[in-house]
Amino acid sequence: MIQLLSTLVVAEGTVALLLMINIPPFRKLLMKALDRSKMNSGPAMVKTLAAAMVVILASSLTSIMKIHARTMQLGSVTPTDQILLKTHMLEASLMGYALFLGLVIHRLHHFLRKIGGLRATVDTLKMQAGGTQVSPKDEKEQTDSKASKLLKGEIAGLRQKLQKLSLDCEMMENETKSAEANAKSLQKQAEGFLMEYDRLLEDNQNLQNQLSALDKTSSKLDNKKDT
Repeated sequence: MIQLLSTLVVAEGTVALLLMINIPPFRKLLMKALDRSKMNSGPAMVKTLAAAMVVILASSLTSIMKIHARTMQLGSVTPTDQILLKTHMLEASLMGYALFLGLVIHRLHHFLRKIGGLRATVDTLKMQAGGTQVSPKDEKEQTDSKASKLLKGEIAGLRQKLQKLSLDCEMMENETKSAEANAKSLQKQAEGFLMEYDRLLEDNQNLQNQLSALDKTSSKLDNKKDT
């Protein structure tokens, strides 16, 4: 379970990083894959998987609370409870990071699509603004002042829209940079949890060896008493 969650966290961190780094082939492929995943029954499957992870996360947290309560009653932590506590905490942390990275990927995909649409709109408005500008020769030939004022009003309106869209693009880019920093931090924390998991496995093996040695010693003492 922990290995699966660790692989999922690393994969999600890699996808988020590739979405934030502007490498056209990888970003385009990931955007197409995410677009397809959100079609047909894709969203329902993702929601079902997220709900299952939330249930497992709640179960791990409940187990952690029970172990803490048992520890407070006994006044000390048994080796078995200590291993279970660390295992449940690691599972809960990995599931939390997996859910958070999934949300980050979803929002990055949404922001990138929105930024692409805004840039296309800005380009269109720039072309329209360039096409509606009146040359000095045409201005001399125009006799209808009302039509000239209308054109100037349209140009002013288009310029306001351009400024607004430029501000929106800047805001989206700032949010994307913030999400990139969060994803890098989460990836580093996930690597730390993997190292902690390896250390827990080693501690578990050492405790099992100690318990086995204690069992052999106890059995020898019992045999001596019998004789």
